[in-house]
Amino acid sequence: MGLNMTHYYTDEKQVQVVIALLKAHGIRKIIASPGTTNMTFVMSLKSDPHFKLFSAVDERSAAYMACGLAEECGEPVVISCTGATASRNYMPGLTEAHYRKLPVLAITATRPLSEVGHHTAQVIDRSVFPKDTVVHSVSLPVIKDAEDQWDCEIKANRAILALTHRGGGPVHINLPTTYCRSYDTKKLPECRIIQRIGPDSGFPALPKGGRVGIFVGSHAVMPAELTSAIDRFCAVYNGAVFCDHTSGYRGAYRVAFSIVGCQQTFDTSGFYPDVLIHIGEITGDYYLRVSAGQVWRVCEDGEIRDKFRKLRYVFDMSERRFFDHYTRQSGGGQEDRYLQECLACVERMHAKIPKLPFSNISIARRLAPHIPPGAVLHFGILNSLRAWNFFELPAGVAAMCNVGGFGIDGCVSSLIGASLADRNKLYFGVIGDLAFFYDMNVLGNRHIGNNVRILLINNGKGMEFGFSFHPAALFGAEADAFVAAKGHFGRQSRQLVKNFAENLGFEYLSAANEQELEEVYERFMTPELTERPVLLEVFTNDDEESQAMDLMMSLEKDIKSEVVNLARQAIGAKGIKVLKKLTKG
Repeated sequence: MGLNMTHYYTDEKQVQVVIALLKAHGIRKIIASPGTTNMTFVMSLKSDPHFKLFSAVDERSAAYMACGLAEECGEPVVISCTGATASRNYMPGLTEAHYRKLPVLAITATRPLSEVGHHTAQVIDRSVFPKDTVVHSVSLPVIKDAEDQWDCEIKANRAILALTHRGGGPVHINLPTTYCRSYDTKKLPECRIIQRIGPDSGFPALPKGGRVGIFVGSHAVMPAELTSAIDRFCAVYNGAVFCDHTSGYRGAYRVAFSIVGCQQTFDTSGFYPDVLIHIGEITGDYYLRVSAGQVWRVCEDGEIRDKFRKLRYVFDMSERRFFDHYTRQSGGGQEDRYLQECLACVERMHAKIPKLPFSNISIARRLAPHIPPGAVLHFGILNSLRAWNFFELPAGVAAMCNVGGFGIDGCVSSLIGASLADRNKLYFGVIGDLAFFYDMNVLGNRHIGNNVRILLINNGKGMEFGFSFHPAALFGAEADAFVAAKGHFGRQSRQLVKNFAENLGFEYLSAANEQELEEVYERFMTPELTERPVLLEVFTNDDEESQAMDLMMSLEKDIKSEVVNLARQAIGAKGIKVLKKLTKG
């Protein structure tokens, strides 16, 4: 491009995203300081009449100018600087903005962050700011693929929203450049704008006549009032609630969709709602695969959680307030067609479950209906939670799982801790052998009461690594020694846990097949408090565990998904991508 030639936006995609989102959020005023590293950003802004640019040579003055301009106009102001020490001169002005909660957005240009710390000229570390200069700081990636694009959009949205969130204040974006010399982009990319809705904001309209799904991740104990609010909302918006045992939701619109979502060759997209309301925290149900045209997140922390990568709004308010508001706005009506479609599919899957090999899943199928009402059930992560999520629990049974940090190391301890809260309530735990041995020292705790029941599924290794869907399946039995931890802890000894538990005062039961399980499960499930805590150890083997899981994942098939699956097995994921490109071309 020669001197005085017409130019448009830079071809640098991360710069395009930032500019597109500044426009989408209505930010217009820019104070630019001179330099090379922020040139692609500044010259792109200059080509767009949406923006009003001012120049300030000294970055210290630029930041103070932004304070004055933001205060006077009552709107966010961007300051832009080059590399080297330019950003350091923003500190006094940002400090002023911090204590006055002024929405000043400092966009500092930099070479790619991988060059930090390698003695590259004019590259400094901006990863840490003084606590009282900015309320939020992000570093954006150089966009090379779809993952970078998503990361860039989310971080830029989060930074812009932080300018005004809960009092607001100055924010920092570290924006990398590759010094691209091409300014040929005439149209900015379509970027996803995320908006935060507060209690006093205008609420967007929910589509009437469509389908609304609610996805509940793990949730604190759900009060009856919230369950009722969700049910009233679903009744007027043709809703369904996708959840697992840890959600705590046991209302009328519950859909335990895991058994459908796990089908390997069954396309579930026909069940996707038009809008998905996302509440709760991390879910441990990997098979709750639901998506939608857009996702609305509701949480009092007001944070951006883009689990589904379709986030459009974040409602910074209580869930009860959200559901009550939309129910009042609905104008009434009753519709449960969507719920009935989902439930019919779930029921159809259950009807197809064959006789299962002796396994965690078959044990869950047999025992889940017999958990005494009022009891609390704790699960080990992954395999145990997954197996029991396939089957409903009796009404009045609460369920918990350590899906926050999602570590294997504290399942039994969490169960014991919970059991201390109410000595007259039964607390059950379903734990795999690897998680159990990780955490078995807690069984020696002198506070353990007779209200504890532990179901130990001992298959001799970390079973998760042995399933056909796990990446370790590529290695077969070779993965057992150093990935699946097989061979430790007595190799399914019939005496090790028995002696340990009995010496610590537990009543010990065991089973190694269906018949033996039938002989002992009623004692384990008795609703009365027993004289001692009870540990039931059930021995299974990894082959039958794997077979049971494969059967559950192949209850129903559709031709399209089966063809894709066969093609993937034959030519691999890379081959599928190549085919898609060829067919598009």
